[in-house]
Order: sequence, then structure tokens, then C-alpha cells
Amino acid sequence: KSINILFALFIISVFVQTGASVQLDIQTQELPEFDDLYWKNDKSENIVKYTSESKKEKRYSSYKDRMDFNNKTFSLTLKNMQKTDSGLYTAIVAAESDNNIVTYRVSVIDAVEAPVLTVNSSGSSDSCTVSFTCRGHDFTLSSTFVYGSCSREEVTSQINTLILFCSVEAIICNHSNPVSWKEDRINITQLCEENEITQMTTNSYGSSYMTGLIIVFGIVGVILFAGLILYCYCKNKKGMSIS
Repeated sequence: KSINILFALFIISVFVQTGASVQLDIQTQELPEFDDLYWKNDKSENIVKYTSESKKEKRYSSYKDRMDFNNKTFSLTLKNMQKTDSGLYTAIVAAESDNNIVTYRVSVIDAVEAPVLTVNSSGSSDSCTVSFTCRGHDFTLSSTFVYGSCSREEVTSQINTLILFCSVEAIICNHSNPVSWKEDRINITQLCEENEITQMTTNSYGSSYMTGLIIVFGIVGVILFAGLILYCYCKNKKGMSIS
């Protein structure tokens, strides 16, 4: 009996995704002798009643069509859970007096939304330097990938966590809660290769531009030089004619 009382002192927190099922176990193999065993919610609604003498169960209307009861382990499985189902669920054995065996605090929550990872800028020609931003829920994290690594950033509020980190191959933005997680990632190799191509294209364009300028100035110089020679020649020839 002391074991059961000890269990009843604690409330076990359980998170379940909206629309999913949750199994609530008795958490002890040594139940005291009882006439009836009940599962109830915090609205004082009976969910199921098991009678020890007849070995029969009675399901109540509140969860009748979306519950399973194991008459050997006395565990209760609730299906298609909705947010309105959040609350306390207690297993009670009744004999000369009622004893609470175990109580669960069930929280029904939605799956997280997918985070969004955005590249803000990519860097120099001699190394792949990338600044990026990770957004999820109401959170925003920023970091910079440089020389093969980046600082790990994390923010947590209530039940949601947003983490931004880098592996050897990718920049990863992870959004999670107790029932789900989703991530967005950008391939580092591909990003660095694109950055290298961009740098090469920019350098190539710059080189071509400079080469073009040199050629133009060269042609103009040749024309001016030829014009100067022709001018001097004509002037000298005119001077000789006058003489």
C-alpha cells in the first residue's frame, strides 16, 4: 500500500501530438486488493471502470469510441487526442476506501512548423564564409560559417526550441517541441562551390574588362602617334616647299 501512496504523490507529465494516441500505465505491479478500478479525468468524468469480481469493464460515453483498456495491465489508451483533452488523468482503486494509484498530466500540442534557413551573404574568394539566419515559431537566430565551422546558437521558450548549428557538410536549423521536430538545411559544399563560381565569374569579368580597356587605349595611342608623325611630316614638307 505504501508503494501505491508513493506513486500517487507524483504527477507524471506526458506530451502528445494533436490527433495521436497516448497510453497511460499503472506504473506499479503491486496493486492492493480492490473491488473496482477507475480511470478518471480532472473533470470528475469516469472514462472506464473495471470490476475485479466479474472481470468486466464499463466504458463511459466521454471517451467510449476512442479508448482501449487492458484488463491485465490496467493501462488506458486514449485515441485521437485533441487540445480540449489536456488535463489530469488518474487511476483509482476502490475497496473500503479509494486510493489514487497514478496521475498523469497530459498536454496535447501541435507539431512544430518547419523552420526557414536563409543565406544572407557569402564571402571571400580564398575561403567560404557564409552569414545565415534561422527562423522558426517566434524565434530568429543568426550565425556565420567560416573556416569550416560556426557557433552553435539555441533559444528555448516554454516547449519550443530552435537550434542553429553546422556539421562538416551542412548548415542546419532545427525546430522542435516534445512531440515533433523539423529542420531546414543548406549543403555547405554546394554553397561554397556556387560562391567559388561566382568569384571566378566576377574575376573573369574584371580581367576581361581590364584587357578591353588596355586594347582600346592601345589603339587610341597608336592612332594618336600615327597622327602626330603624319602632322610632323606634312609640316616639314610644307617648310621645304616654301624654302
